[in-house]
Amino acid sequence: MALSSAPGKVYLFGEHAVVYGEPAVPCAIEQRARVGVERRDDEKIRVEAEDLSLDGFTVEYGGRTEDEPDIDVSESLLAAATGYVDEAISQVRSVTGEEDVGFDVTIESDIPLGAGLGSSAAVAVAAIDAGTRELGTTLEAEEIADRAFRTEYEVQDGQASRADTFCSATGGAVRVEGDDCRTIDAPDLPIVIGFDGGAGDTGKLVSAVRDLRAEYEFASNTVDSIGNIVRNGEQALENGDVEELGRLMNFNHGLLSALGVSSRSLDAMVWAARDADAYGAKLTGSGGGGCIVALDPTEATETALKFTPGCEDAFRAELADEGVCRLE
Repeated sequence: MALSSAPGKVYLFGEHAVVYGEPAVPCAIEQRARVGVERRDDEKIRVEAEDLSLDGFTVEYGGRTEDEPDIDVSESLLAAATGYVDEAISQVRSVTGEEDVGFDVTIESDIPLGAGLGSSAAVAVAAIDAGTRELGTTLEAEEIADRAFRTEYEVQDGQASRADTFCSATGGAVRVEGDDCRTIDAPDLPIVIGFDGGAGDTGKLVSAVRDLRAEYEFASNTVDSIGNIVRNGEQALENGDVEELGRLMNFNHGLLSALGVSSRSLDAMVWAARDADAYGAKLTGSGGGGCIVALDPTEATETALKFTPGCEDAFRAELADEGVCRLE
């Protein structure tokens, strides 16, 4: 069996706008998904999910996506267990030329599912790395990122960007603008994450922003403004100016709220962090529920979040300098 891990991520700036060619800056964090892949003697895929924020489960089904398992779990969890795994395995088969191989796949994750911390990207990256190595092929991080992007692109009906998968594959802070993906320098950041226990529907939220842009010119201008925030944020990162990063994060959250992708619980956590004198705070990911990211070197924000109604968990996150890791 081959075993790989890949990190989750937070967005400092740029989610949603990155879909329209604007830059984005996500950072990998040391919350990881671990995927083990072992070859089978038939074409079936068996998925054992130890922890995807909900109770663990095991499913076994034919090795093609149309053979969907009949199990009683939430749609988002089923997508994580079958959709992303199926597409990742499809990439493994494509790159190795072994089209009829089956796999036993085990997934363990520290990353809340659908909460804006890049769980699907981490699973896809780790699954592709482990799957190809199980068949005797070792890919470079950049190709893993590309194959994982294709996985998300298919599952998300063409609405994915390269940001999450590139960040998960390479680690560190990255800058993504269209197909241009590269790592960038970043100081040690005092990252605090608040989690409301929920999850947003990425596809619906991205579609809603697309419809808003089509209907209102000011919504399109709002997306452009997020791109300008990212460019200013890059300069703040280069200067190591964490206070300026926080101010820009506050602006970014306001614009995302204007686009309708925040929620009452996310706003409550953002304001709790700001009231605790965090440098800045914003939602991270597609929104609608899930997580916020704040910058605060003290314990005040984490403490405040733990007493905020609607916040299920609050924790500090370290930057992950390393992306995909080969464990076995």
